Amino acid sequence: MKRKLKLKPKMPRIRKPSKVGMAPGSLVFTGQQKMAEVKFSVMYYRDGTLEEYDTKHLEEVQSLLRKEEGVVWLNIDGLHDVDAIRSVSELMLIHKLTIEDILSVGQRPKIEEYENYLFMILRMFMADKENKVEDEQLSFVLRNNLLVTFQEKEGDVFSHVRNRIRDGKGLIRKRGADYLLYALVDSVVDYYFLILETLGDRLEELETMVMENPHESVLTDLHRLRREVSHLRRSVYPLREVVNRFERLDEPVIAEETRVFIRDLYDHTIQVIESIEVFRDMASGMVDLYMNSISNKMNNVMKVLTIIATIFIPLTFIAGIYGMNFEYMPELGYKWGYYGVWVVMLAVAVVMVLYFKKKKWF
Repeated sequence: MKRKLKLKPKMPRIRKPSKVGMAPGSLVFTGQQKMAEVKFSVMYYRDGTLEEYDTKHLEEVQSLLRKEEGVVWLNIDGLHDVDAIRSVSELMLIHKLTIEDILSVGQRPKIEEYENYLFMILRMFMADKENKVEDEQLSFVLRNNLLVTFQEKEGDVFSHVRNRIRDGKGLIRKRGADYLLYALVDSVVDYYFLILETLGDRLEELETMVMENPHESVLTDLHRLRREVSHLRRSVYPLREVVNRFERLDEPVIAEETRVFIRDLYDHTIQVIESIEVFRDMASGMVDLYMNSISNKMNNVMKVLTIIATIFIPLTFIAGIYGMNFEYMPELGYKWGYYGVWVVMLAVAVVMVLYFKKKKWF
């Protein structure tokens, strides 16, 4: 059974804070609050040790942020608390412009190098159990052995990465924070394929509906699908440049053995972009197919009506002649004249129908 992509119900329109006229570096959260409180979750691993816990208080994780050995992954859910985000960022010596980008949701995917850290922004797409697709801004800050991720709300696509860290499988426990950053970005890109698979199923379903029953509601679904594909394209297309630059960074924080995996990630990104372009062309083509189907359906209706009208033209002619009110019309005095007219009219109609069928006009 094909999976259907359901649109998220429209939320009440809330006026977002405006940054017009503010100085660069002004810290204002421009999104919508999606959590009651900011939540901190930490994973620290080194050799055979692993520490993991959740908290709502930054003070409980400050000691881990200062560790010089092992890998520390701090995940922050909720960006609405500007003071909390500022505190974490200042603790890591993050520039104000970076904090501004973290709080300004809707940013274009990008990667920036600073003196003591690396900053990256992506769009993360997720589908819940009802296949409703949501997306949010995801920010990364990489500094030495510390990786911090900033999310708008709780819930992400990193469960497989967390399980690999817990189980100690693969290379993730043997590599540094740069490999962890690669693994997280790779999870985001891999989930794009799941979203594309769902969109592909929906495209096939709509294509069948367009061919079999081009109803007006199908056109509405097509326009919605085109908007979703366009939004996905705007979010993913800049990712190619981000991953390419990520692999070519001349930074000691990116180990040489990690660059091989980033090149593979670049290939996956290209595949996602190419698939999106194909779906975009298919969606546009199906709109044209819908219009052609409607036009063809209308032509068939007009053809049937034209055939019926053509058959009745000679019959109307005969009926019109004998409907004239002349006093002397020889046929009016015949005993079987009325029946004879019917026979003639039926014969004309049958001959015309047979002729149309021979010409395969219907």
